Amino acid sequence: MVDYIEHEAIEVIDAIALEIPDNLEVAVQDPRQPTSLYKRLNIKDADAIVVSACVQMPSLASIPMVEEMSGLPAVSASVCTTYRMLKALGLRTTAPGGGTLLSGHLDEVQQVA
Repeated sequence: MVDYIEHEAIEVIDAIALEIPDNLEVAVQDPRQPTSLYKRLNIKDADAIVVSACVQMPSLASIPMVEEMSGLPAVSASVCTTYRMLKALGLRTTAPGGGTLLSGHLDEVQQVA
């Protein structure tokens, strides 16, 4: 996943891989697990935290908590997918509990720009 993100010209400062080969096992992970995992990351000079790059990993509950604790925007594969789907449909990019990306504030910034 790090290679994929860096291929998109996004610098990855640090990463933690759970390396769970079974998708069903990934799906039953505690959705609050990322709130403790992110603390092991080097986030110095980071612009955001990717809480989960796997749509099978339940992590939505962690997004607002990681943002509050770290002071950085936090995203996941599911949050980013939802954002792009809403944009493609011409809808407001707002979803409760979806963190900064799904707060609707980016829509407001784009309207002002």
